[in-house]
Amino acid sequence: MTTILQVTGLTKRFAEKTVVDAISFTLEEHTSTALIGPNGAGKTTTLSMLTGLLKPTIGNVELSGVDLRANIGFLPQYPQFHPWLSALEFTEMAARLNGVPSKKAKADAQKTLEFVGLENALNKKIATFSGGMKQRLGISQAIVHKPKLLLLDEPVSALDPVGRREVLDLLKGLQQETTILYSTHILNDAEEMTDQLLFLRDGKLVEQGTLREVRQRFDEPRYVVEFSTEEEARLFASHSELFGKAQGCYVFVDIQEEEPTMQQLLQQLSACPYNVRKVARQTASLEEIFMKVAKRV
Repeated sequence: MTTILQVTGLTKRFAEKTVVDAISFTLEEHTSTALIGPNGAGKTTTLSMLTGLLKPTIGNVELSGVDLRANIGFLPQYPQFHPWLSALEFTEMAARLNGVPSKKAKADAQKTLEFVGLENALNKKIATFSGGMKQRLGISQAIVHKPKLLLLDEPVSALDPVGRREVLDLLKGLQQETTILYSTHILNDAEEMTDQLLFLRDGKLVEQGTLREVRQRFDEPRYVVEFSTEEEARLFASHSELFGKAQGCYVFVDIQEEEPTMQQLLQQLSACPYNVRKVARQTASLEEIFMKVAKRV
């Protein structure tokens, strides 16, 4: 893969407070990277420095040997629109501001709006748009000039489930055209569409890697057994030699160094008089991994 962004020692201090503390990472071309962390971890400040809206105290940002600003698209967490403009007028304006020649700005704007699913709202005033339509319009203005890197600050946080699904599907398609770095606190979304994870805590980059790599470092795999009733789950957990923990109708059996095999578990289940609905091996969710990273000293 081709490295498109190289960030080295990026730091931002406000007076005596260090908000982003010497973070370094790379982004590969046509990948999607999630920047995650608790509130106040430094996610928005990091994105603001990458866009050039905020000057780093120290550190270096290099975008594949080209001019940084001309090749970045940005969607802030709370985008502002001119409600009296139409979608086409607004996107055409964004195209011209980002260096698209006047003669082709309108055509590029229309093509981009069609790509993001607003082909039936080209001439509608933005004041009439729903939240999901505004988010699509925000993405449209960020990609109309065909940037090499797309930066998104909490792109789906304000949307309902339907709007979030539509925007996520759109972002997956965009990955074929550009490289995406986005911040999010909706971890299910990050788990679904991310090639690389960057964990920020107190301004420091405390963990990074692919979801598979991070999961291998933090995962505590276990078996989960579903019973018909909570009472059956409790009784099985209290008598099992595998030291399972009951939670509702489920029993969770941690896999230790001398791990109990699925065969051993099935033997115990076949000997018990309870109604077993399902047995499966379970890995940690991104949310569970996030909590471990966030609490790690």
